[in-house]
Amino acid sequence: MASEPEFLDVAGVPIAVRSRPGRAPGLVWLGGYRSDMLGTKAQALDEWAERTGHACLRHDYSGHGESGGRFEDGTISLWLEESLAVFRRHAPERAILVGSSMGAWIALRMIQELRKAGEGERVAGLILLAPAPDFTIELMEPQLTPAQRRELEEKGYFTEPSDYSDEPNVYTKALLEDGRRNRVLEGIVETGCPVHILQGMEDPDVPFAHAEKLLRHLPVCDVTLSLIRDGDHRLSRPQDIDLILRSVEGMVALAG
Repeated sequence: MASEPEFLDVAGVPIAVRSRPGRAPGLVWLGGYRSDMLGTKAQALDEWAERTGHACLRHDYSGHGESGGRFEDGTISLWLEESLAVFRRHAPERAILVGSSMGAWIALRMIQELRKAGEGERVAGLILLAPAPDFTIELMEPQLTPAQRRELEEKGYFTEPSDYSDEPNVYTKALLEDGRRNRVLEGIVETGCPVHILQGMEDPDVPFAHAEKLLRHLPVCDVTLSLIRDGDHRLSRPQDIDLILRSVEGMVALAG
C-alpha cells in the first residue's frame, strides 16, 4: 500500500505529494496527461529508490489523482508552476527528472525555468519517456477536425474517447493556447545535464519521429536516444520497466 500523501498548497489548490527521503541524486517523477503518481512506472521508480536508498519525489498535478482542482482548468503553465513549487519544497539537493509523455514537456520547461533562476545545477539529469513536448501544437492541432475546431470556439473544449481510461479526454481552448506560450521545439534547449530519451517505435500517440525532432533541439547536450522497436506509449511492460530502471542506474552513476 502506498503511504498517504501530504499536501502542498499552490495558489490555493492542494497538490498531493509523496516524498521518500534518501540520498542524492534523487528521482523526481513527472507524469503524463491524466496520469497519476500511483501508476506502474512511478511505483517502480519509488520501489527502486527504496531498495537503493535514494530519494524519490512524486506529485499529482491539479485535477489529477489525489490533488485538488478541476482537470478542465489545467494548462501547461499551471502544471509547470505546481511542479516547480513541489520541486523547490521537497526535492533533494540534486535530482534526476523523469518525465513521461506530457511530463517530459514539463521537465524540459522546468529545467529552463530553473536555469533562468540560477538553480539549474540542482538537476543532475533528465530521463524522458515517450516525450511529448509541444504536443498540443505539434501533434494535436494539425489533426483537429472541423467539428472539434467548432466545439473549441463555441464551448471552449472538446472531448474524445481515451484508450487509457473509461473517462473521455478533455482538451480545452485554454490548454491549446497556453501550449503555444510554452513551446520548447523552437530553438536550442540547453539543459546543462545528460539526457536519456526512451521512445517506443509502435507508439500510437507520439510517433518516434517526434523524439528524433526533440533530439535535434538538444545539440549541446549529452543525449542518448533509445528506440524500443516494439514499445508502445505506456512503456509499462516488465521489459520496459527494466530498461527504465537501468537508464536510471546509469544516470545516477553518471551524476556521481
